[in-house]
Amino acid sequence: MCDKDQSLPVISNCSSGEAETAALASRRRRLWELSHTCHCPLVGVGLPLGYLRKLVGKMTGGRVLADDYEVHVGAVTECGVRNRLSEALQKELERRYAPVILRFRGAKTTQQVAELWRTAVANGDVSGAFWAGLTHPRCDAELEEQMCRDLHMIQHQAGACVRADMGKFTALQEENARLTHELAKLQQRSQAMLMEKTGELERQEAVLLRTRFDSISKDSVIDGLRFDLAQLQAAIPALESRTRLVERLAQMDEREKELRQQIAELKQAQPRPAAAVPPPAPKLEVPTGGKLKMPIRLVDQSVLCVGGRSGNVATYRALIERVGAQFAHHDGGLEDNANLLDSSLAAADLVICQTGCISHSAYWRVKDYCKRTGKRCVFIDNPSISSLARGLQEVSGEMETTPLAAIQP
Repeated sequence: MCDKDQSLPVISNCSSGEAETAALASRRRRLWELSHTCHCPLVGVGLPLGYLRKLVGKMTGGRVLADDYEVHVGAVTECGVRNRLSEALQKELERRYAPVILRFRGAKTTQQVAELWRTAVANGDVSGAFWAGLTHPRCDAELEEQMCRDLHMIQHQAGACVRADMGKFTALQEENARLTHELAKLQQRSQAMLMEKTGELERQEAVLLRTRFDSISKDSVIDGLRFDLAQLQAAIPALESRTRLVERLAQMDEREKELRQQIAELKQAQPRPAAAVPPPAPKLEVPTGGKLKMPIRLVDQSVLCVGGRSGNVATYRALIERVGAQFAHHDGGLEDNANLLDSSLAAADLVICQTGCISHSAYWRVKDYCKRTGKRCVFIDNPSISSLARGLQEVSGEMETTPLAAIQP
């Protein structure tokens, strides 16, 4: 309370007759019509201090230099009479607590007003209920005193709660400061890790870009080489056929080396009589139309048979190999690739062409090749075994150690 000599009982400004008249009236009481003991708690609880300072400054026409207590005491003093400040406070209280006033308007007796006040106290919402109850037409002196007593105790309890809340608030502030410090440290660590990860990501992106650039460069080089290769292949006719011929020739050279090695090993492993003189290698003399005959050795020579029946190839091979020669065969373009014929002709020492079982193209190719290179060639019309034997006899003549009947199958 603001007055030091104030006691708890309410001293009303009205006489008993006037009180009865006011109680019977239906008009709500104004602020300056209330008891002076009600002004202090009403101003302290019903109006915020900030608004009160603003309102007092507006009424005085200048800045208020007094402290909060002096402003409060001055406002309570002015509420005792009707003036500009009390009328402004009356208007603000009516505006601020209009819903509560509307709720209290339904009370028709003092007991109903008291019940509404107790409900507000239980709910903890006493500011509006205190103003609406004091100004209600059915509020008597006893209810007014009870409301002031209740509000006085509520203020004490509120002060205790405020002190307890202040202790909790202080503890919460300390806890908040500690958590803020930990949060700052965590944020620093997070920022450092984020910068590290960002740098690593940038490095990885740079590596990825370099890798993509290298890949694109390699693809460009590969495309250029493929284009150059395509141009070279287009510029050189039959390049693919020549490549296969070179590969086949290399394979035949390897096969020839292997066969020569095997023949040399067999000759070394064959037992020879001590006094026996090895027979001279058979000599082949090919007639050249009245010209000088050229002796040809069949031992360790490669004989190419072009054409013939496929079922007789094995017999051809046995017949040729019995006289010490190496056998090679080409079907004359029927099944084998005709482009391989040139490589086979190049690897042969003697060519036997069976004209009845080869294509015209192969026949002219064999004839032209042997004519250009001077390679010995025998043409046989019948693809039989006996015709082949006669062709060999025609080339080599009568062999001194091996008669013709011995080499025929």
